[in-house]
Amino acid sequence: MSILRPTDTPDTPISHKSRADPSRRPSGMRFPCQIMGWDETYTLACELVHLIKDSGLGFDIVVAIGRGGYVPARVVCDRMLYNDLTSIKIEHYTMGADSYDEAVVRFPLSTDIQDMRVLVIDDITDTGKTLEQAVEYLAGFRPKSIHTAVLQHKTCSDFVPDFYAETITEWKWIIYPWALYEDLVGFILKILGETVAEGEVTEPVTTGSVRDALAIGYDITVGTDELEEMLLEMEKAGLITGKSTDGIKYWRRVAEIGGSEETMSG
Repeated sequence: MSILRPTDTPDTPISHKSRADPSRRPSGMRFPCQIMGWDETYTLACELVHLIKDSGLGFDIVVAIGRGGYVPARVVCDRMLYNDLTSIKIEHYTMGADSYDEAVVRFPLSTDIQDMRVLVIDDITDTGKTLEQAVEYLAGFRPKSIHTAVLQHKTCSDFVPDFYAETITEWKWIIYPWALYEDLVGFILKILGETVAEGEVTEPVTTGSVRDALAIGYDITVGTDELEEMLLEMEKAGLITGKSTDGIKYWRRVAEIGGSEETMSG
């Protein structure tokens, strides 16, 4: 399959507003989080549909930004009876709210959008780098127009999308139901690795201690059964190791030392 590449000098009209609020994510490893449920996420997607319809704008194709934009884009297409849905993957944030310095296109566009009215959909704006990169990249294919939409827009974002169902003025990390394990695994790895440095290792941590740390550090409440299932999956994936002592399961993080993985012990 041939890979489409953007032209060097895009001239597509792009809607892009300026930053609304300079507030940013708090510094440090701990910060507030909010877990979104499927029902409230779907409600936001439906509200987004109403906003798009009320604008009077029509679109020829919807481009979902992977991976956060997959579900919202599918709901929008369903409610607006749009058949043409494609995607690109842009990497910026990773597990546990960590991020790369720049947003980069990981999986490129696979269809021609020249002279089309394009609607780009993601789940949320945080720094705005993902949508900014998406619009810049897609403009190179010379569509007729590009508009952007998200479920939730943080006022700290440098990029303000054309459509958003909800505004977030006080920064918090939003955890969507399709990324629950991914984000929590990242936070758990932070908790288990907080004192790891130059050969030092963490003390073994119980499931209850992890649960308490998630609540104190990230405002996240997780049931014991679900957390244990998550920890077991992390153990299978080689991210942590577990050992039972006197009927209590203790967990340690698997550290990377000198480019190779080494299990913490001691």
